[in-house]
Amino acid sequence: MAEPVFEHILKVRDYECDTQGHVNNANYQHYFEVARHEFLEKVGLNFHQLHLQGIDAVVAKVEIRYKVPLIGMDRFKCTISHIERVNVKYVFHQKIIRLPDETICAKAKIEVVNLVNGKLSTPDVFDEAFKDYIR
Repeated sequence: MAEPVFEHILKVRDYECDTQGHVNNANYQHYFEVARHEFLEKVGLNFHQLHLQGIDAVVAKVEIRYKVPLIGMDRFKCTISHIERVNVKYVFHQKIIRLPDETICAKAKIEVVNLVNGKLSTPDVFDEAFKDYIR
């Protein structure tokens, strides 16, 4: 398996868990989003600053395959294995991997589109920032 292009370490907080003690499914989307925002920082972009410039990255579709539940206080890494460019979409391929045993807990494909001043667009700033990670 190829090394991810990005990973971010997180820890489950107790309030993210449901009655069964598992992380509630909706929180996985938060984890994936945190990793994408941190990735933006790595490539020199800031989500909020982009918004102030009229550039908004917006999630268009989320596909998550839940494999093994995370539980309270688990440490895990959220990775981006690669990014695909499909027409106006960027498709982020992501995983949540429990530490230290490296168990894959969830896999996701997140489709993101960009709005520039409210209109669907393909801003050059993302193509340039992602050029080394798109395949």
